[in-house]
Amino acid sequence: MINLFRDRPAGTLRLNVPVSAARLVLPAILPGFLADYPDIQIEVVADDGFVDMVASGCDAGIRYDERLEQDMIAMPIGPRVQRFATAASPAYLDARGRPGHPRDLLAHACLRGRFTSGALTSPWEFERDGEIVRVEPQGPLIASVAGAADLLVDMAIGGSGIVSLFEDWLRPAIDRGVLEPVLPEWWQAFSGPYLYYSGRRLLPPPLRAFIEHIRANAPAVSN
Repeated sequence: MINLFRDRPAGTLRLNVPVSAARLVLPAILPGFLADYPDIQIEVVADDGFVDMVASGCDAGIRYDERLEQDMIAMPIGPRVQRFATAASPAYLDARGRPGHPRDLLAHACLRGRFTSGALTSPWEFERDGEIVRVEPQGPLIASVAGAADLLVDMAIGGSGIVSLFEDWLRPAIDRGVLEPVLPEWWQAFSGPYLYYSGRRLLPPPLRAFIEHIRANAPAVSN
């Protein structure tokens, strides 16, 4: 019995992740992992401030490739391709018109986000057939993407304006018909997130188990 527990990873795994990953990536991964490793506890720190993962006391983090810290080992986790999407309620679009080009958004009420760093989630960027268009939207509401992104979605459903978020975040409301895609042919795709961790430290058993789980289940969690 003692040898059985020695071979079973145990302890706490602390992950520093952006809010989008906590919402859109981890729910597809953690249930299976925790079922396979019942002696491991996961602590998720959802933070869009891009803090130093090691200095914050975390074992690993999730970030997108352009935001990876130096001297880190990175491996793909979650969907390998994602898109930013724009959407609004059908009632809003019936009243205000449906944009035909990203620049038309300048005449609309846009619901914007702000990172914990203070930076706005703008300009909004669109791409079609190799053409990239950036617009600086204006509107009646700015909400923290770290804790109030659902408010942006709810306000869009309520008819207050056009929202821009990850497609997977908006997809349930689009599928229900309470939000309508705006400029879907212009939605910009980008590469998916990475799990990253220090290459200079001995891997604690919970992190090693998590890495092995991600690798073993990559086809199931990367599509």
